[in-house]
Amino acid sequence: MLCAAFALLSLFSSGSIAQQRASGQELRAIKEYIHRSWRLLRRSNAQLAQAAVDPKFKPSSVRWPVYISPREDLAAVEKRLAAEMSPADLARIELRTLPDDPARISEHGLLYLPHPYVVPGGRFNEMYGWDSYFIEVGLLRDGETGLAKSMVENFLYQVEYYGKVLNANRTYYLTRSQPPFLTRMVLDVYRRTRDRTWLEKSVPAMEKYYLFWTTGPHLVAETGLSRYYDFGEGPAPEVVSGERDAQGRTHYDRVREYYRTHEVKDYVVSLYYDRGRDRLTDLFYKGDRSMRESGFDPSNRFGPFSVDIINYNPVCLNSLLYVMESDMAQIMNELGRRREAAVWLRRAAERRQRVNRLMWDEVDGLYYDYNFVERRRRRYPFVTTFYPLWAGIASAQQAARVVANLRLFERRGGLQTSTNVSGSQWDAPFGWAPMQLLAVQGLQRYGYRREAERIAVNFLSLVLQEFIEHRTIVEKYDVVRRKSDVGGGLKFGYASNEIGFGWTNAAWTELYAQLTPRARRLVLRPDGIRVPR
Repeated sequence: MLCAAFALLSLFSSGSIAQQRASGQELRAIKEYIHRSWRLLRRSNAQLAQAAVDPKFKPSSVRWPVYISPREDLAAVEKRLAAEMSPADLARIELRTLPDDPARISEHGLLYLPHPYVVPGGRFNEMYGWDSYFIEVGLLRDGETGLAKSMVENFLYQVEYYGKVLNANRTYYLTRSQPPFLTRMVLDVYRRTRDRTWLEKSVPAMEKYYLFWTTGPHLVAETGLSRYYDFGEGPAPEVVSGERDAQGRTHYDRVREYYRTHEVKDYVVSLYYDRGRDRLTDLFYKGDRSMRESGFDPSNRFGPFSVDIINYNPVCLNSLLYVMESDMAQIMNELGRRREAAVWLRRAAERRQRVNRLMWDEVDGLYYDYNFVERRRRRYPFVTTFYPLWAGIASAQQAARVVANLRLFERRGGLQTSTNVSGSQWDAPFGWAPMQLLAVQGLQRYGYRREAERIAVNFLSLVLQEFIEHRTIVEKYDVVRRKSDVGGGLKFGYASNEIGFGWTNAAWTELYAQLTPRARRLVLRPDGIRVPR
């Protein structure tokens, strides 16, 4: 469906592809693609019938269900939709009141949001949690302040009516959130609007969302740090429905096969797999769901399929919570609430100390995730080691040590996600746009501009060259081969490389805007620039 929406790309003649320097016309073409994508990927009440369609599920009826919070005024929503939607589109959806218990939902559907938003693209036809932060960055860079603010408004609405910022606005995502960027999104919009009244009205939702992450079961009392934890039980519905291979096997079928044929030393397998009955345990599904709350689904970061994540304080999550605490201090100061600002600053200082004490590895010179059950760091080099640089948690000396380890991650097309080829999309050799952006900005923060520029140029040139060849931008890339065809290397999860793509478009726009004129010329090179060995 979304592929068809990008038929406009025929405006840009592809012709024969030669490995040569990209032209000014091709550079303009990718910028135009990105600019138009904000409209093609935009969803609003007027397009609710389009937004309700879920590519991950087959419809069980001719009308797609759209659920309204029981705390919402159903009659007012119906009246609003009748005014904004055509009768034909209105007939394609069915409004339902959301049950108090998500387990009672018999047919999954879209969760109502009042404001326009941008979806990532492809099979992801809903508003996602952490995707939306990066999309907002791109929107603001492109001057789409109103649409960026609407997305923030939707997150504030989600906290009020659904209890948290959701993984995405579908009913099967009600049991979990995603990496928290809400305060940074609010601040970024506020810096452009200077709407102090709006900023003050946003505070209660931000405080409520902070408590979601810093109380049980997300809070681990013995460390004072947080973890990912999904409140649901059993297989994730979207995985069963939408992550099947050519043989019709679900991701979970392939996981069982892996457990049958491989020895796992990363954790006690019997906790997650019953070999005698060839079945995944309830704890496996709890870990699997919680891994999906992290956004890094799947990888071997916390052992095969990351199901052991429930026993870890992740460096990414706690870096983001440090940012949330620091942002809240800034917001309180902006509102003249100095005493509350001091409380938030103290929380941030305490978290920084804990992250550096438990997650910094002085021997390896990297930040790792902390296993609070076994009281040890897991030495699995992962691109989230750059989060403490982006957040400002690292000291100058720690940042220098991380930079000295760039060779572990840096490849011809940017940063690979880990050093391990596992067959999962969030491991080597794959690189993702948001990780390039956070790492580059983290390096810039500590003065490593040459390294930041090299990574940015190589990733941007990879995306540009693949755009010239295929006339699309996708969600992930093989940064070793500098290619966008990744299916052959993926064994778990979904094997597609979705077209759109929201956060890649945004990261490309922001990284390019930050480059010097000289570096922008280097982006036109077909193979980027040399990576030191």
